[in-house]
Amino acid sequence: MDKIITILIGVMLAVSGWVLTQTFSLSKEKSYQRIAGNILKKIKSLPPLPKSVMEIQKITSDPNGSIADLIKVVKEDPMLTANLLKAANSPLYGFSRQIKNVDQAVSLFGMSTVKGFAVASAVRNSMKIDLSAYGVSESKFVSISQMQNALITNWYKRDRSKLDILSTASFLLEIGAVIISSILVAEGLADEFKSRLTSDNRLELEREYLETDTIAVTAQIFSYWKFDEELVNSIKFVDNLENAEDFIDYSARMTSTNIMASSTFKSPS
Repeated sequence: MDKIITILIGVMLAVSGWVLTQTFSLSKEKSYQRIAGNILKKIKSLPPLPKSVMEIQKITSDPNGSIADLIKVVKEDPMLTANLLKAANSPLYGFSRQIKNVDQAVSLFGMSTVKGFAVASAVRNSMKIDLSAYGVSESKFVSISQMQNALITNWYKRDRSKLDILSTASFLLEIGAVIISSILVAEGLADEFKSRLTSDNRLELEREYLETDTIAVTAQIFSYWKFDEELVNSIKFVDNLENAEDFIDYSARMTSTNIMASSTFKSPS
């Protein structure tokens, strides 16, 4: 009898453990679904890009669009003008002389890079940049974005054919982290996440907590704003190059900039 009771207790414990495991798995799945819904809500709450950015995109996409047309639109946006001049005179882009006016800056950067600046500036102005879950300040976030763009711009200094896609992508590669950070803060997970964050585990840690990552959320944002398919996919396949197919050239370059960003985009020790 004692043996039977022991067997029954063992069976009951096993069943109880299985039920608890299934309950935990179901609860975790529901949590991921809720978080995915919250991420989508935050993306859909983003405002449309301003008219000036749409005009710049139109000019840069038009075979007959000119630098003069672009300069005219840029001059109507004081913040964009200031950002361009500041960047042009920073050592990141390596221009050999002081750039004193926006005409010079636009001519030196070229249409694709100026479009990247315009889109990035508009996106940052439309979002509250709170990266407290990563221990990263807004100024550091902007600095990382400019470092990524400068890297891409210098890579393609002699061949600008791919910059129309890569310039904007490099500026905004990390924008998905803003949404992820806000979700981690709302879920009360920011401090724990930050304590575990290193330069080597960011995407994996994001997936562990939210079952998505910065790359995927950035691609979602690009899709929401109806960016070109090439631009969306240059980001979408950054961490999945084997499936990049026609977008391999773009995604491979963005993978390189993502590696560089991950080495700086981390919680301070």
